[in-house]
Amino acid sequence: FETLNFLRNQPRRDDGINWCTSDFVLPEDYGEKDYVGFFIVSTGFGSDEAYRYFAEKNDDYRAIMVRVLADRLAEALAERLHEEVRTNYWGYCPNEELSLEGMLKEAYQGVRPAIGYPSLPDHSEKTKLFNLLDPEKKSGIALTESHMMIPAASVSGYYFYHPHSKYFDVGKIGKDQLKD
Repeated sequence: FETLNFLRNQPRRDDGINWCTSDFVLPEDYGEKDYVGFFIVSTGFGSDEAYRYFAEKNDDYRAIMVRVLADRLAEALAERLHEEVRTNYWGYCPNEELSLEGMLKEAYQGVRPAIGYPSLPDHSEKTKLFNLLDPEKKSGIALTESHMMIPAASVSGYYFYHPHSKYFDVGKIGKDQLKD
């Protein structure tokens, strides 16, 4: 069991709504089915070794490309798994057929915010996810004391089904929130 903590975005929005990720969780007594899930993925196994190999040969281009490709593949894997969750595992959008443009415009229902990204900037929340999923034992993905994932081309976060869920930016938090 873990208590997840989310930050509400700061009062700077033109629409007057200050979102928090917890807004996308239906109350238990709402009477409607809801879904919340967790994910940790990586495509970085071996990329550090490949990076060092090219760096030692002074091939900066290939060294950088190894890291860039591993990072992009991790994001693509997280996106693909989100599609599987929507269409198969949870199945709340079984007939979804998005074009690449629709996917890039996030025209799907639900969100998959990653920890460390604008709506979930607190990297320490990864500790809770690692406690729940135990990815080090199951897949070899580890977490450092400073909350960096190893291999570096790894992504972790949440899946939210809520039909009105959206991506947003928390922004700079005030001293009151930092203290709290």
